[in-house]
Amino acid sequence: MNLKDINQEELENMSYDDIAFLILTEKKQKMKIIDLFNEIGKLVHLSETVIEDKIGDFFEMLTLDKRFVMLEDGFWDLKTRHAQDIVIDEDEDDVSMEDIEESEETIEEEIFYDESEDDEAEDDLKDLVVISDDEDEESML
Repeated sequence: MNLKDINQEELENMSYDDIAFLILTEKKQKMKIIDLFNEIGKLVHLSETVIEDKIGDFFEMLTLDKRFVMLEDGFWDLKTRHAQDIVIDEDEDDVSMEDIEESEETIEEEIFYDESEDDEAEDDLKDLVVISDDEDEESML
């Protein structure tokens, strides 16, 4: 679909991100957000005041729309024109599987059951008195 093929009424009913998509598709180049929104404003006859008021909403709209990608220096473009290179740096701080296995063995060796802790818990409870519901009712009378 070309912008030239869309009548004014249809254009005014379109969302700003859909119009931005068409503009970037036709221009085949990245654009600054303000230039992109100004072009949308011209197409749908927005005043300067409205453009200034809605530029923040337009920015948020583009960040949420998966079709767009923000580039450096405030430029925006279609995500399909930009390859996503994933670079994984191997730092000295990275942990290998051998390191993980060694640490698991060390942890298993260090875990033991300390019976003295259990004795202390029993000592804490020696002065505890348990009152049944029947005894509690009798003392209230």
